Parts: sequence; C-alpha cells; structure tokens
Amino acid sequence: MKMTEAVWMLHAKKADFNRLAEQFHISPVTARIIRNRDIEGEEAFRKYLSGGLSELYDPRLLPDMEPAVRILGEAVKRGSILRIVGDYDIDGVCSTCLLYLALQRIGAKVDYVIPERIKDGYGINEQIIEAAFADKVEVILTCDNGIAAIHQIARAKELGMTVVVTDHHDIQTEEGGKELLPPADAIVNPKRRDSRYPFSEICGAMVAYKLIQVLYEEWNVPKKEWLDMLELAAIATVGDVMKLKDENRIVVKEGLKRLAFTKNLGLKKLIEKNALDPSAITAYHIGFVLGPCLNAGGRLQTARMAVALLLSREEEEADRLADELKALNDQRKDMTQEGVEMASALVEECYMGNKVLTVFLPDCHESLAGIIAGRIRERYHKPTFILTRSEGCVKGSGRSIEAYHMFQSLVEVKDLLLKFGGHPMAAGFSLEEKDVEEFRRRLNANAEEKLTEEDFIPKLWIDVAMPFEYITESFVKELEYLEPFGQGNEKPQFAQKAMAIRSARVMGRNRNVVRLSLANERGFAMDGIVFTEGDEFMEEMRGHRQMDIIYYPSVNEYNGNRNLQVVVKAWKFR
Repeated sequence: MKMTEAVWMLHAKKADFNRLAEQFHISPVTARIIRNRDIEGEEAFRKYLSGGLSELYDPRLLPDMEPAVRILGEAVKRGSILRIVGDYDIDGVCSTCLLYLALQRIGAKVDYVIPERIKDGYGINEQIIEAAFADKVEVILTCDNGIAAIHQIARAKELGMTVVVTDHHDIQTEEGGKELLPPADAIVNPKRRDSRYPFSEICGAMVAYKLIQVLYEEWNVPKKEWLDMLELAAIATVGDVMKLKDENRIVVKEGLKRLAFTKNLGLKKLIEKNALDPSAITAYHIGFVLGPCLNAGGRLQTARMAVALLLSREEEEADRLADELKALNDQRKDMTQEGVEMASALVEECYMGNKVLTVFLPDCHESLAGIIAGRIRERYHKPTFILTRSEGCVKGSGRSIEAYHMFQSLVEVKDLLLKFGGHPMAAGFSLEEKDVEEFRRRLNANAEEKLTEEDFIPKLWIDVAMPFEYITESFVKELEYLEPFGQGNEKPQFAQKAMAIRSARVMGRNRNVVRLSLANERGFAMDGIVFTEGDEFMEEMRGHRQMDIIYYPSVNEYNGNRNLQVVVKAWKFR
C-alpha cells in the first residue's frame, strides 16, 4: 500500500533483548518485536511464545457463572423450553451455534432466534420477548447481546420468564456512575465491575464457550467435546476484531490448528468454496475470506443462513448454503465497492475541507454503511459517518480515528438523534432526513478546535530498522512463532533507508505486482515485491534512483527454487 502521506514511527520500547533472546532461544530482533506488542516480563514472554490451553482462565471467575449454569441445568431437567437469542454478526452467529449445540447435547428443549438487521435492529427486542411468551418459552438465554436491554428484559420478567444474559459489551452507567444492569436472573459479562475474570477483552462467543465449559463439567460431558468446539470461539474472536492478546491469542492459535481437521461440515464446505488449504488457514483468512461470508447473510438476507450452515449435518444442505453465502459475499463486495466510489466522489467534490466527513448515500444498503465508512476513513484518515435512508428515517454508521471520540461526538448532538450508541472508534445512530445537513454542520463546528491537521496524518509503526544482511530463512521461520497476526498483534514491519533501485518491472495479468531488485549502501542485494497498481508505481518512480521502504521478509518458492525476498508494504522515493 502506498502510504507516502503517513508519518513513519519507530518503536522504542526498552528491555534486555539479548538476555530474553538467550532465555527463549530466539533472536534479539524477535525479542524486540514481542516487546513492541506490550509484552513485558519473563512470564508474559513465555505465555506469548508457548502458552497453551491449560492456561485458559477459570470460567467460574466470570460473574454469575454458577447461577447461570444452575438455571440452565434445572430448566433442562424440568423439560422447560429454552430459547437462545443471538445476533446477526459473526460473533452472534458463532455464540448461537455454540450454545445450541451444547444445550442439545445435554438434552435441552431448545431453539434460537436471530434478530433481522433491518427489521429488528441489534439485540433482543419486545417483539422477540412477546413471541417467546406466546411459544411458552420459560428461559431466554441471550448471547452477544442483552447487557443494554433494560426495558426488554424487564418485560420478560413481567411475563414470568427467566432470563440469562451472556454478553461482552460495555455496560451503561447512571449519572452517579452506578452500573445500569438489566433485571435478568444471571448476567455473565467480563466487563462487570464485580468480575474476577483476569481478561475482560473476550468476545461474546468466548463468554458462551466458557459457560459451556462449566455446563459440560456439571453434566460430565467429556472435555474433548468442549475442545472440539474451540474453532467457533476462535473464528468469532478474529471476526469480531478482538485483540489477539492473552487468552484470545491462545484460543485463536489453537482454534486455527483445529480447522485443518474440523468435523464441522459447514466450515469444511466454506473453506472448499473459497479454495483455501485447510492446513494453512490463518487469522487473515478468517478476517477477510471466511468471516465476511458468515457475515454476508446477516447483511443482505438473514443470519439464520450462517447458523444453518454451521449446524448442518447434511452434505447437500451444507454445500448449497456455502455456495449461497459465498455468492452473497461476492455481491456484498461489489455493492461495497460501488458505495466507496460514490462516497469518495462526494467527499472530493463537496467535503474535502471538512474535519468530519458526513456522507449521505440515500440508496446505499444500510448494512454496508459501516464497511464503507471504514474504507473512507482509511482513504482520508478522517472520522467518517455514512448515512442512508431506512424505514422512514436516516440511519448512519461511523468509523473514527484515534484523536476523535465518536460516541462522545454523538452525545454532543443527541438532540438531533432518534437513537444512537457506540464507543470511541465506531458508532451507529438514526435521525430525521431533514436534520442531515444540521448534523453535518454541528459535528464539524464541534470538531473545529478538537482536531488539528496533525490528527489527520496516519502513523505507520516500524518494529526494527533492519538491514538486509540479517534476513535468513531461519529468521523468516522464527517470525512464524509470533502468529497469529491481527488486531493487537500486528505483523512485524521492518525498514531500511536509501535502497538503490537496480531494476523494476510490472508483472501479473492485471499489472498489479511490481518486482524489484534492491541493494543497500553496502551493495547487499535483495529481491522485492510490491502489490500495487504497477503502472502508477512506475510513473511515480520515474527519475528516482533510491527508495526508503517498510517491508516484511519472506521466502519465495517458484518452480522448485527458493529465494529470500522482501514484501514492500510502504515506500518513499528519493
């Protein structure tokens, strides 16, 4: 990616890298990279490099875990009807599947509902409560939602139902700072102030997975059956963009290994339809290939498709659903690209001077507004809101930059909003169409003093300024110890200045690859590869003999030959 406008920053965290390297049998460069991920101290280093499933935290440290398991167990023994209420994104889908499979396993009378994104909105609502009562449901179990459903759960209690909430979202507070919790019979959420759980940044499916662990222990279900479900918790952790630190890192690492021999027919089919090698699936494939397919149903049709795929026992059904979800995701990609181009054209025509980009795309599918906002935010590095018409009003979704607290910015204009919610980096809201222009004007007026021009310059972090001479096959292999890469555990980035450009040529049918030959000031040469618009790169390079690069080392295998190369991620010509 060309990022000439970004400021290049070098990490400068301190430690005794030589001692750590000797102790953990790694290079000092690798020790430095790990320290750059905020890993500090010998025990944290050990856990990062070799932590396993035995080090997952005790699920009973989660608040209300014991009463939640007791309520569910008693309901199963009584033969009560239980209903799981999930959510339409990948975390909600995986949570629903995990709980449904587990409760079925212990003999529960259980079914599930997933809210429809456009018709129902996020989480449990009054219609779902009333329908459950009409169906004689005695116990409602939420997953990946419910912590903010104060009035909805109060209605369920009025109707005499028992409610267990499992969720991971932030908890609202009253004016005095007291937690605002729904009147449920049990609330399992690591974000509660009374939680003794050591790591609060787990996703909804991980909370569900922890509940299942205790449930299975109580019902003497073999531990192996619980471990066989680990891959769904791993997929949800990556798909919900949780930080790959601490317990999350262990779960994703182990879950990815299990995908190579998964027994889940739906996952097998989805892997096959996307032409992936099951033994080489990374967090990248979850985040950018399989995850978007599982999300596509909830975006464009219904999330029940993804749940049905993951629960499928029939080859023919799994094959059909995997085909349909992949086709929906392909359609979603086309629609997203169209929306990004329209939004970008409007920004450049009308809003380049704005500090907060507020773009109204009346005909955009509302489920894509957040994705488009994220892409526009990346392109211009400004806080971005994408608005679209929906059911008699305008709905919007926002994605932010570090310097702009998105939720707080909506609080400041809440008199214009019908409904809103979110956190510092993302938010959703609705308002009347007549108020769109005033919304844009006030957001920008409020941001005038808060945001400076410096805030709009992205930072690109470099782990080590590493000469080419240090790159060996064994070092490239050693970097694999640091996987899985993703949010909070980013792929390492190295840098070198003033590389002589010995040759450059455009390759690929779409001319989207550039093959370079580079040499440092000592004449040490290395092949480089850049994935970019080749002809634009060559035009930009014209007249330049040197370049600064940010890179990642790799081994190129072609026709039985192996040679070292660097993948150039960013560059500046000299």
